[in-house]
Amino acid sequence: MSSADGSLPRPYVHASLLTVVLTGVATTVGLFVPGFYRDAPVLLPQVYGQDLLTLFVALPVFAVALYYAARGSLRGYVVWLGVDGYLLYTYASYAFMTAFNELYLVYTTLLWLTLATFVGGTVRLDAAGVKRAAGDLSVRPYVGFQVLLAVLVAFLWLAEVLPAIAAGTTPPSVAEAALPTSVIYSLDLGIIVPAFLLSAYWLRKRRAWGYAFTAVLLVKAATLGLAVLAMAAFQLRDGQFVPVPVLAVFGVLTLSSLVLLGRFLRSIGSAADPTTSAVPDGDPVSTADRRSGRES
Repeated sequence: MSSADGSLPRPYVHASLLTVVLTGVATTVGLFVPGFYRDAPVLLPQVYGQDLLTLFVALPVFAVALYYAARGSLRGYVVWLGVDGYLLYTYASYAFMTAFNELYLVYTTLLWLTLATFVGGTVRLDAAGVKRAAGDLSVRPYVGFQVLLAVLVAFLWLAEVLPAIAAGTTPPSVAEAALPTSVIYSLDLGIIVPAFLLSAYWLRKRRAWGYAFTAVLLVKAATLGLAVLAMAAFQLRDGQFVPVPVLAVFGVLTLSSLVLLGRFLRSIGSAADPTTSAVPDGDPVSTADRRSGRES
């Protein structure tokens, strides 16, 4: 997708507008109707934190990005797709993990709406255009960040999963929540961690889809990191113990993702830099990347 390709097709706009309405309803009810959620007490701060971040941060950003994406902005398109990925992750977890309530059909509707727009939006994304627009942007910080994020998330969950498997028991966080298993473990270890590693690998090879996935996943990382911090705030208010190192790690990761995302968004959509030069496949390679290539 680039400005030359025209605006976002109407079905995507309509699906996204419906997503905004349904998400607004779901988060408002969840936050402001007392006793609405029927989940275990240990889970309540998490859903409240997720709802708070979604309503006051993710939805406004999604709506603004949709406006610009519909007008042909590549930057708007990337942010729109990334926040849609965050909403897909969020309502997949609500549809499969939260205790049944009156908004169950809203969660499942949001699940297929965000999935359809994410898949269709990814197919339409002009990966080569994202790479060209990135211009003189070194890939090293982005590769390192994605690998580090994948390793830390995997370590965080496997530290609970592997001892439980070895002992033939259930991870403490799953047992405390009275769940058969953790949807978050499954989504992170089965989708998110591999996605970041694949994106880092492709970006290291300077493939176009590496640039495209990096842009989208940075939006996803920033929004999800902020959601985790919001969850931690509710846990602390509820008197639950939250390890300081975990807060510090997620705080640094969230700040890093926001800084890297800001740099990436500033680079795309701008005019081609005269320091870029063509490579055999016609994609530009930055001066910084050529220099780092000589050093390696």
